Amino acid sequence: MTAEQPLRVLVVDDEAPARNRLRDLLGDCALKMPLEIAGEAANGREALALLPACDADVVLLDIRMPEMDGIEVAQHIQKLDEPPAVIFTTAYDAYALKAFEVHAIDYLLKPIRLARLFEALSRARSLAPLRPDVLREMKPDARSHLSVNERGRIHLIPLADIAFLKAELKYVTVRTAEREFLLEESLSKLEQEFFGRFVRIHRNCLVAKDAIRGFERATDADGEGHWVVVLNNVAEKLAVSRRQQHIVRELGRIL
Repeated sequence: MTAEQPLRVLVVDDEAPARNRLRDLLGDCALKMPLEIAGEAANGREALALLPACDADVVLLDIRMPEMDGIEVAQHIQKLDEPPAVIFTTAYDAYALKAFEVHAIDYLLKPIRLARLFEALSRARSLAPLRPDVLREMKPDARSHLSVNERGRIHLIPLADIAFLKAELKYVTVRTAEREFLLEESLSKLEQEFFGRFVRIHRNCLVAKDAIRGFERATDADGEGHWVVVLNNVAEKLAVSRRQQHIVRELGRIL
């Protein structure tokens, strides 16, 4: 993105009147600076599907949206190799505004004014990428999806589809009924974020409680017996460590 190239803006808001107003305001801004509307999205899923094909330089991102709020959308956007700048749009929210100001994150307060939008867009080229730890701090609630970057596109993984999470070297393998994904996140932080949804069966493995069909006994190569987890819709059986065998009693699903 150079100063000579038009700034390409993706508008994301679940309310059509808000998108229409932003389109009009962006049209006014385009009279004073090189600017193009790269696209519009009515929700977070649509926005992530459009990126990066629409080649946006900046995303005007509403915070209050159903299914997936703007903070979570921004978390997923950061998985791109070259994420666009993000400028949040929001009605008054004291907690959010304080967080934005503390971390120097740009935002527009609704109803958005032309002068303020122009000012924000003028700075967009120099905005630093959003830090994942800051976004997690701003959104204490758990994400509705995990995400991975596959060939330059963001692939969303619904939490309800995940059977288990397994740490391997610097990655976490995310297993669903259909396939595996490699995630560059910490297993311990995932355990904290999704506390109650997953149970630890081993120091390197978390299993979704809803994915557990039951437990059965198995024998290892030394002839010693141990418990394994039997999963719904996934053939792989996972060993329960000695330290975590209490979960067999607690969940009580012996096959």
